[in-house]
Amino acid sequence: MQQKIRREDALEYHAKGRPGKLEVIPTKDYSTQADLSLAYSPGVAEPCLAIAENREDVYKYTAKGNLVAVISNGTAVLGLGDIGPEASKPVMEGKGLLFKIYADIDVFDIELDTKNVDEFVRMVKILEPTFGGVNLEDIKAPECFEIEERLKAELNIPIMHDDQHGTAIISAAALLNALELVGKKIGEAKILINGAGASAISCTKLYVSLGANVENVVMCDSKGVIRADRTDLDERKSLFATSRDLHTLEEAFVGADVFIGLSKGNTVSQNMVRSMANDPIVFAMANPTPEISYEEALAARPDIIMATGRSDYPNQVNNVLGFPYIFRGALDVRATEINEAMKLAAVHALADMAKKPVPDLVNLAYSTDNLMFGRGYIIPKPVDPRLLETVAPAVAKAAMESGVAKHPITDWEAYESQLARRLGQDTRISRVINRKARTNPKRVVFADAENLKVLKAAQQVKNDGVAYPILLGEKAIIQEMITQNNLDLGDVTIITPREEQALVEKFGDLFYKKRYRKGTTVTDARKRMLSRTHFGAMMVETGQADALISGLTHNYPDTIRPALQVIGKEPGVQKVAGMYILLTNRGPLFFSDTTVNMDPTAEEIVEITELTARAVERFNIKPRIALVTYSNFGSAKGEDADKMQQAAEILQQKHPDMIVDGSMQAHLAFNVDLLRQNYPLSKLVDEGANTLIFPNLSAANIAYNLMRETAGPRSAGFDVIGPILLGMRKPVYVLQLGSSEREIANMVAIAVVEAQGIS
Repeated sequence: MQQKIRREDALEYHAKGRPGKLEVIPTKDYSTQADLSLAYSPGVAEPCLAIAENREDVYKYTAKGNLVAVISNGTAVLGLGDIGPEASKPVMEGKGLLFKIYADIDVFDIELDTKNVDEFVRMVKILEPTFGGVNLEDIKAPECFEIEERLKAELNIPIMHDDQHGTAIISAAALLNALELVGKKIGEAKILINGAGASAISCTKLYVSLGANVENVVMCDSKGVIRADRTDLDERKSLFATSRDLHTLEEAFVGADVFIGLSKGNTVSQNMVRSMANDPIVFAMANPTPEISYEEALAARPDIIMATGRSDYPNQVNNVLGFPYIFRGALDVRATEINEAMKLAAVHALADMAKKPVPDLVNLAYSTDNLMFGRGYIIPKPVDPRLLETVAPAVAKAAMESGVAKHPITDWEAYESQLARRLGQDTRISRVINRKARTNPKRVVFADAENLKVLKAAQQVKNDGVAYPILLGEKAIIQEMITQNNLDLGDVTIITPREEQALVEKFGDLFYKKRYRKGTTVTDARKRMLSRTHFGAMMVETGQADALISGLTHNYPDTIRPALQVIGKEPGVQKVAGMYILLTNRGPLFFSDTTVNMDPTAEEIVEITELTARAVERFNIKPRIALVTYSNFGSAKGEDADKMQQAAEILQQKHPDMIVDGSMQAHLAFNVDLLRQNYPLSKLVDEGANTLIFPNLSAANIAYNLMRETAGPRSAGFDVIGPILLGMRKPVYVLQLGSSEREIANMVAIAVVEAQGIS
């Protein structure tokens, strides 16, 4: 059921605290008189003079390049009609909020008190120096057509009337995928459009651009079929007038392959849908009430592919899938317009994205385990975090290729990293790791393969060319899960240890030789090899695999113990350690030891720090290490404070070039101003810490889990990789209980990179 909104709740939401939904926040320092002198007089004169000499410098010194105007006169507010400019302002503010949260684009909403096209165009035109782009919104037809056409011709910045093109782009992507699923070609499909307003006209034009045959299109308005012999048609409706002997909507439904509803609710009956061709495609997009309900349509035709504009049913055609990312791509190359090539690029990017495995975050949001391309999923979901990095680059490239980009992008990898950072999620480390892993993929054993998350992660790393998965578990169970979830793992090796008697005996004998002085018998050793964790570790030890991923469904000690017994520690290492990488909006943070050592000594803290520093350096990052506790450089005494102070002194003696300091409180490690003011000799005063070493397992685990649960990983600006096991002779990675598919895939990539360094 669609959420019911009470009037009182909606009014309170918009009125409470600071009224409205948007505010302006400074992006530069302003706390001192010197700051204000730079921000305004006299310092502001310098950028003014620079821009006067070179007008393009406005993008360098002002917010123009990231600022969009959302402009309306309130004459066609969705579902409300002509309610006037003041009443449309909450909608325009809402549009601005969506621009910001989905694409980090700033917005000024502008409501114009005019219905005169000349006045509207003149007003927007003289605002051009202020904005990087203009989003026209909720302007009635036919005025909206003329306004957009004139502004596109007269302005040198991207203009888009989202009511026209947004629905067109999203529905076109869904249509391409729906036609593919039913095996029909767009050039042969019979398409029925109900509605002849701005959105319907734009949708139909875009479908024709994608290959639809205008002779196969029938459009209806409130008077019935738009026929060539009608005398009441304007030039836009005339483009789609048919000469076929059809008069009513009901007649037009017969034999149609596709129905596109952009009209009013409850205008389509079940009998109309029953009269359509085999495998009918019905997009009933009237909001909030579709032309026919989802339940009625499916009851009428079980072979239907159905989409609506509602979020509580599959296949929502939602404009938020398009406009934030289209403008993001257009702004980033300083496009002079949003042209047909850019719109088509967005269509294909969205269509292709729907065919790729869906992140766990999206499944969670829709209370399902396994969204996949099919009749119930033909278009991405609005919460999918991949949209920004998928659609914006496609639009930017199309702008460049079509010759409308004034500031072309040359380093696409850097651009995509910039996009990821815009919403606070710094995934540069993940990108580096995955790129390196793909250069030489390794064989990775998954010890918990009877788990859908593990199988989906195996599918992801296989598709990405990161690893060659080996699945351990009951073969019949795994194969059934692969089939049920439509995974492409048919050529992946599946091993059931109890069915591999020869290997069990061989591995058992090797294990006995390692453990016979620890009280292990031959029988016990062979029995241990029936455990998937022991078996997988022995595969790595004997060279039949390169890395082991385990622990998703087991306690951490139960997984790490077999790895230590079978593979053992790196030469010279006394204590292994566990490290997490937290990808935050301030950059990556490294936490250690979060998983292994209960209460390490000062000497063991030193070794943990050395292992962690080496791991951080493998990511081409200079470790800046804080040994954290409750004391600042001996300000308070106690066992933890004393050992961390001692460990810091040992490290500074052993590694004089290492940026390490402590003991210190955790907040001081990040507050450079406070650190510089109170402890100016600290090695961390320049940039602060990116690596935290904790005094014991309790402190480390509490700190990590508090951050994980309060800041992410579901929130923007937070993601997790780990725990990474440091100090093992070969790559063994023990997953956190309940790790997501994304976290598992990240771990696999790190394991592969480590294996590359060994082989």
